[in-house]
Amino acid sequence: MNQEEQSRAIGLPLVISIIAISFAAIFVKWSEAPATILSMYRMWLASILLLPMVWIKREEFQKISRKDWYLLFFSGMFLALHFALWFGSLKLTTVASSTIILALQPIVALIGGYFLFKERSTRSALLTMGIAVIGAIMVGWGDFGLSKEAILGDILSFLSVIAVVGYLMIGQNTVKKVSHWIYSFCVFLFASVALGVYNLATSAAFDGYDEREWGIFLLLAIVPTIAHVINNWLLNYVNATTISMSILGEPVGATALAAVLLGEVLVGWQIVGGLLVLFGVFLFLMQQQKPIPNKIALEKPLDL
Repeated sequence: MNQEEQSRAIGLPLVISIIAISFAAIFVKWSEAPATILSMYRMWLASILLLPMVWIKREEFQKISRKDWYLLFFSGMFLALHFALWFGSLKLTTVASSTIILALQPIVALIGGYFLFKERSTRSALLTMGIAVIGAIMVGWGDFGLSKEAILGDILSFLSVIAVVGYLMIGQNTVKKVSHWIYSFCVFLFASVALGVYNLATSAAFDGYDEREWGIFLLLAIVPTIAHVINNWLLNYVNATTISMSILGEPVGATALAAVLLGEVLVGWQIVGGLLVLFGVFLFLMQQQKPIPNKIALEKPLDL
C-alpha cells in the first residue's frame, strides 16, 4: 500500500468518525435522563455490542500485562469522567456552547504530548490548528450564555476535554499492544462499571425509563460510539493530537444538526467559522499525514 492509498484509507474513517460523533450532543439533548445514567447505559450497551468481535479476538487478552490492565483501567476512568462531565454540560447549555469548548482539545493534547511523550509540532501545524480553533470559536461564540447555569456548563465541558485527552494519551501506546476492538471493549467496560458505581452511590434511578429513552441509550451506544472505535483504531497510525484535531469537526456537525433537529439558531458568521474549522482541520491532517512503515502495515492491516 503506497502513501496515497494509506491517506485515503485513514481519511475516510476520519470523516465517518466526525459525522458519527456529531450526533452525540443531539441524542443527549433529546434525553431527559441524568447525564451519568446516559453515560452508563451508553457504555454498557456499547460493551455488549462489541462482544462478537471480542470473542473472535479473545486470544489477545493473553497479551495484556498487569501494567497494561492498570492503564486500561485508568483510560476507562478518564472516558467515564469525560462522558459524565460533557453530558452534564449539555444539560446546562446549548449544543454550540458545549461543543465549542472541544476546540481546546488539540491544544490540551499538544501540551500533554509535549510533556509526556516529547512530541514536537511545526509552526505551520500550529498555524493551521489556530485557524481551526478560531473557526470553532466563531461557531459557538454567539451561543455562550451569561447565566450561572450556562457558565457552569462551559466549565464542565472544558473539564471533559482534559478527561478525554487523558483517555487518548493512555490509548496512544496501549492500543498498539492489542487490537482496537479489545482496547475499546476494555475501556468501555471499565467506564461503564465506574459510572455504575457512581450512580449507585448517588442513588440515581437505574430503571423507570420509557421506550423512547431506551432508544436514545441505544443510539448513543451505536452511532457516536462508532467514532470512538474508529479513533482507537487510528491511534495505531497517528498520535492523539491528530485525533483531537479531527474532532474539531464535531462543533460544526453538531451545531448544524442542532439547527435542523433542535431549532437552535445558526447565523451567517457561524457558518463562516464552520468553514474555517474544516479548512484548518484539512490542512493540519495533510501536514500530519505520514507514511505507515511497511512493518506496521503488515502487523496492523487497515481493517475495521
